[in-house]
Amino acid sequence: MQDCQAREINYLRISVTDRCNLRCTYCMPPEGVRPLGHDQVLRNEEIIALVRAAAAVGIKKIRLTGGEPLVRRGITELVQELAAIPEIDDLALTTNGVLLPAFAAQLKEAGLQRVNISLDTLQSFRYTLITRLGKLEQALAGIEAALEYGFHPVKINTVAIRGFNDDEINDLVAMTLDKPLHLRFIELMPVGVADGWAKSRHLAVAEIREIIERQFGPLSPVHKPTGHGPARYYTIAGARGTVGFISPLSDHFCHQCNRLRLTADGRLRPCLYDTREIDLKTPLRRGAGPEELAALFRRAVLLKPAGHSFAAGWQDDRRVMSQIGG
Repeated sequence: MQDCQAREINYLRISVTDRCNLRCTYCMPPEGVRPLGHDQVLRNEEIIALVRAAAAVGIKKIRLTGGEPLVRRGITELVQELAAIPEIDDLALTTNGVLLPAFAAQLKEAGLQRVNISLDTLQSFRYTLITRLGKLEQALAGIEAALEYGFHPVKINTVAIRGFNDDEINDLVAMTLDKPLHLRFIELMPVGVADGWAKSRHLAVAEIREIIERQFGPLSPVHKPTGHGPARYYTIAGARGTVGFISPLSDHFCHQCNRLRLTADGRLRPCLYDTREIDLKTPLRRGAGPEELAALFRRAVLLKPAGHSFAAGWQDDRRVMSQIGG
């Protein structure tokens, strides 16, 4: 499918739950958000029906997100069914890693190919501070489990926050020296609860790169590992892994955006920062067939804006990040 900007749209991010076992400060308020009722969340068979319809019009890449996708009951069975859809050639999952040691083996066997693990600090106190509920050793055990069970590539997502983890940038980079990890620094975005303070804590990619090169020397561009996101990848001489940068603010990548987002309550969102959504759950539950559902995906593609409007601030007072999908 091509949108109005002639971008090829072939990637669907699916939020399988709005629930999470952590309460990260840039994602949700301390008390969390009121979870959707059981009947409001798409069932496994409904997700499969929607992915089949999407695959018929060109979606080939699927990423499962949350909330935290591993808290969803039946997540392994969902992965297995998605992996069996012939048109889907890439199936990945984004997680905070806390539950990954318990799920890694069965997810690998079910057909999951890749994982992205969120990790913003290597200091125990800071990890608990930013996640409010988590323990660093749990996330690190998740990374080790991903490596042990052969997920490839294993990507680490680090949100760079001025005054919080900017003094750990090189410690995080050092993880790529002797392990095949692909660390990506992500600029803090003014989304949901982070809208009010993101500007003062923003750390641009150019500054992050300068910090790294002062200690490790020049970063050399490399072909990006398997994946379909906007990161630009580099390597340090002799390192087993890579360092990537995702710059939605300082050097936005909207011109190459290839994705749609499906929320846990069955709404298709053409852009993270655009409040327009298409309800898929209602027609699905009233009996819409594959052609009608495919037409809704085509409609969503045509609604994709040319670019985001971060400069105007977060406009969606109905949702925080965990309700849209990371």
